[in-house]
Amino acid sequence: MARSRRARDADEDEAGDGSQRLCALTRVALPKDDLIRFVRGPDGTLYPDPGAKLPGRGVWVTATAAKIAEAVKAKVFARSLKAEVKVPADLADKVGDLLERRALDALSIANKAGLVTTGFDKLDALVAKSPVAILLHAREASPDGAGKLDRKYIAVSRANHRDHRIVTLFTVEQMSLAIGRSNVVHAALTQGGATEKFLSEAGRLERYRPALVEEITIPDA
Repeated sequence: MARSRRARDADEDEAGDGSQRLCALTRVALPKDDLIRFVRGPDGTLYPDPGAKLPGRGVWVTATAAKIAEAVKAKVFARSLKAEVKVPADLADKVGDLLERRALDALSIANKAGLVTTGFDKLDALVAKSPVAILLHAREASPDGAGKLDRKYIAVSRANHRDHRIVTLFTVEQMSLAIGRSNVVHAALTQGGATEKFLSEAGRLERYRPALVEEITIPDA
């Protein structure tokens, strides 16, 4: 039986068992979360599809700003789609903005689910007695304040054989808007489905914009 066009389009860039896709630039098979999908719109414009939900044949590229900029320069999209395509000159920046928006939306959803706590004093008490899945600091956060929370959080996580995760991707303004409170400098997320979603989206953004990832010095046990 002939497959539908949508099925053919979906299968052409699959690799292995379908959980991976081939990067159109490097021709390396990677998990879908490590790539960004692009589609050609009816007007011939190339659109990023980070949620991999838009119809049509998808072109997948490794999800870093450098690789997407390289793909634009190498005219990978027109070659892969076998059609003329209008590629925005600032495509790499547009993708980064979309990934940032997805991560902040996920943070907002986690807050609505009751999984977010803010405020230095509340966090100082929380990390000592409750399992914290993720600790967030705004990029403007004081190194002294962030460092104090980090040390306690990491020590408690290690003592309880739990992973620790510290995110420093966002500004005070971005965190405040996402959480719906003023002047959010520090926040913590406790375990839950919405927290896992935020962690996934934040991880994609960190891999895309590695320059935003602050190096955290972990004290010896």
